[in-house]
Amino acid sequence: MRKFNLILVAVLLSLSGLQAREGMWIPVLLEKYNLAEMQQMGFKLTASDIYDVNNASMKDAVVLFGGGCTGELISGEGLLITNHHCGYRQIQTHSSVENDYLTHGFWAKNRDEELPNPGLSVSFLERMEDVTSLVLSGTEIENDPEKQQKIINSNIIELEKTAQEDGKFKASVRPFFYGNQYFLHVYKVYTDVRLVGAPPSAIGKFGGDTDNWVWPRHTGDFSLFRIYANKDNEPAAYSKENVPYKPKRFFPISIKGVSPEDFTMVFGYPGRTTQYLTSDAVRLIREQRNPDRIFVRDMKLDIMGRHMNSDPKVRIQYASKHAGVSNAWKKWQGENLGIDRLAAVEKKKEFENEFKAWAEEHGRWENEFRPLLEKFNDLYGQYAPLAKASDFYAEVVWSGVELFTLSSYLQMLIRQANDEGEIPESARIAVKRMAEGFYKDFHQPVDEELFFTLLPVFGKKLPASFVPADVLKVISKNTSSDQFLKLYRKSVLTDQAKVISLIESGSVKKMKLLLNDPVFTMFSSLRTFFDTQINPTLKEIEDNIETSMKPYMAGVMEMMEGQMFYPDANSTLRVAYGRVEGYQPRDGIVFKHYTTLEGIMEKDNPDIYDYDVPSRLKELFQSKDYGVYADNGELPVCFVASNHTTGGNSGSPVINAEGHLIGINFDRCWEGTMSDIMYDPEQCRNIALDMRYALFIIDKFAGAGYLLDEMELIR
Repeated sequence: MRKFNLILVAVLLSLSGLQAREGMWIPVLLEKYNLAEMQQMGFKLTASDIYDVNNASMKDAVVLFGGGCTGELISGEGLLITNHHCGYRQIQTHSSVENDYLTHGFWAKNRDEELPNPGLSVSFLERMEDVTSLVLSGTEIENDPEKQQKIINSNIIELEKTAQEDGKFKASVRPFFYGNQYFLHVYKVYTDVRLVGAPPSAIGKFGGDTDNWVWPRHTGDFSLFRIYANKDNEPAAYSKENVPYKPKRFFPISIKGVSPEDFTMVFGYPGRTTQYLTSDAVRLIREQRNPDRIFVRDMKLDIMGRHMNSDPKVRIQYASKHAGVSNAWKKWQGENLGIDRLAAVEKKKEFENEFKAWAEEHGRWENEFRPLLEKFNDLYGQYAPLAKASDFYAEVVWSGVELFTLSSYLQMLIRQANDEGEIPESARIAVKRMAEGFYKDFHQPVDEELFFTLLPVFGKKLPASFVPADVLKVISKNTSSDQFLKLYRKSVLTDQAKVISLIESGSVKKMKLLLNDPVFTMFSSLRTFFDTQINPTLKEIEDNIETSMKPYMAGVMEMMEGQMFYPDANSTLRVAYGRVEGYQPRDGIVFKHYTTLEGIMEKDNPDIYDYDVPSRLKELFQSKDYGVYADNGELPVCFVASNHTTGGNSGSPVINAEGHLIGINFDRCWEGTMSDIMYDPEQCRNIALDMRYALFIIDKFAGAGYLLDEMELIR
C-alpha cells in the first residue's frame, strides 16, 4: 500500500488513537464522512443537531460576525458573544479620552444603553447546497478555459439571483477544491447590532501583542452584542422601535469545566487556508513573502508603538491599527518556524514525487501531469518578483502611509463625477463620513514618521522597473528625513477643515487643486503605475496558477479516492473537532491544557499597559470570590484543544460532546501557525477562553449578572 506523506491531505481516518484531528469539514456532509469518528471520540449528538435545514440546529446559533469573525447566540433575547478583538473596532469607535471604554470597559445597564454600530452586520446561514452540476452545466462542450469560466460565472450569477428571492436573502456560490466542487450559501443578514458589554483591555486584551499567538495564555478575549430585528423578527435598519432578535436556537453554557481528552468541536467561519499548495508556492512564502512583510511591519510597529506609549490619546487612536499590523506580523514569524520545523517544502516535494509515481502508474504523467507541474515551477518563477512588488505596495502604499489612504478616498470621489464635473451628493456624504473617521484616528507625527521611514525603503527594496519614475526622482532627491518631512508638510491633506471643504464642494474643478499636492500626486502616480504596469501581469499569473490548480487538485482527489480530505477554508461555515489536550513545544517542555487567574497575577505589571491588572480583579483574587465558576479552588481562564482553526474562527463557539458552549475560540499557539499550509497534530492547538472565566467577569467583576438571567447555564 502506498504511503502518502502529505500532512495537509488528511489520511484515512483511523478510529484508534483518536486525538488531534486535522480538517475543516462541510456541515452538510458530516453524516456521510465525519459523524462516526466524532461519536467514537465522544460526541453524543447527531449530524442533524449540528446542521438541519428543516429544524432548529446549532447552525442557527452561529453567525458570521462583521466581515471576518464568528459569533454565537447565548440567549433567547438575541444576546451574542464573540471575541474582544472582533468587537475591538466598535469598542474603539465608541471610546474617547473622556469615555475610554478600551481601558475601563463598557457595560450597558439596560437595553436603552446598548450602543448601535453603523456598518456592523451579522449573517445567519439559512442553507447550503451542492450546486456543482448546475455551475458546470454547459462547460462540458467547451474546451477553452476562458470560455468555460465565462459559462461558470454566468451560471453562478443566475443561481445567486434566484436564491436571493428579490433581496430577502444574501446568496453566494463558492468554489471548493479549486473549482472541482461548488456550494451555494444562502444567508439572512441583520444590521442592527448593538454593543452590550466589553471588559477592559487589561482583561480582554491582557498580554497584548507580547502574548498574541502564545500559550500559556491569560486573555479574557470576549465582548457582548445584541441583535435587533423588527416586530416580525426580520432584518431592519437601526431603529428605536426594533426589538431583540428571537433566535431559532442559542447555546446553553456549561460551567462543568473541561478535562484532558474531552471531545471539542469548533463551529465557525474560517477565513482562508492553502493546504494544497505546491512546493514552489511554499518556498516562495517561506523565503520571500513572509520575510518581506515582516521586515516592513517591524518598522510600522516600532513607530506606532513609541507614539502610543507616550500619549494616551494616540494609544486609543492607534489601538486597532497597531493590533491589525501586529497580528499577521507575529503569525508569519511563527509560520516560517513551523514550515522549517516540519520541513514543509521537502514534504511537498515528496508528495509530488508520489503523485508522479501514481500518474506514471496510470499512464497519465507525460502528457497530462508532467506539463502541469513544470508549468507551476515556471509560473512561480515569473510570479516571485511581482509578488514582491505587490507586498511592498500593500505594506507601504495601501496600508502604510496614512495620507495615502486618505488620498484613495479622494481619488475615488473624483472618479464618481458626472460629465459636468459635479460629484453626486450620496458620494460626497459617504466620503465625508470616511474622511471624518480617518481624522478621528489620525495623529500627524505618527504618519510623518511612517512617510519618511517607509518611502526610502520602498525605493531601495524594489527594482526601478516597479516604481514610477517621478516617485523614484522624489525619493532620490530627498535623502534625509527632514527633507521628506518638509515635503509631507506641504500637503493640504494634513488640514482636516480644508479637505472636508473640498469634499463638500462637490466640484471636480475645485478638487483638481489636489493635483499640485505632493502627497496626493505621489499616491496617484503609485496607484496608476501599479494598476497599469504591475497588477495586470500579476493577476494574469495568479489566475493562471488558480486555473492550473483545478486539474492538479482533480488528480489529487482521484489519487486519494476512498480517503477523507477537506476543502480549504474560504469563509464558509465549517466544523472542526478534536480534544482538550496540551502539547510539547520543545524538548523538555510540556504545556498543560489550561491556565488560571493565578497566572494573571504572576504577570501583573502596573508599568505595562497590557499587564496592568485591574484592582477589582486583584480584590477578587485575594478573597478567592470565584462563585460557581471555580474548579477545585482555582479560577480557569483559558484552555487549548486540537481543533484545526484559522483566521475567521475568532469568536467561534467551542462546543462539548453534549452541544453545550464551553469556550470561545480566539487564537492558535505560535508553534502551530503554519497550520494554514501544513497541519501538525503534535503542535497545532487552538486557544479558547473558558466560558467560566467570561461568566465570572460578567458577574463578579463587572456586576452585570443580570445578563446571566437570560442565559441557560448547565451546572
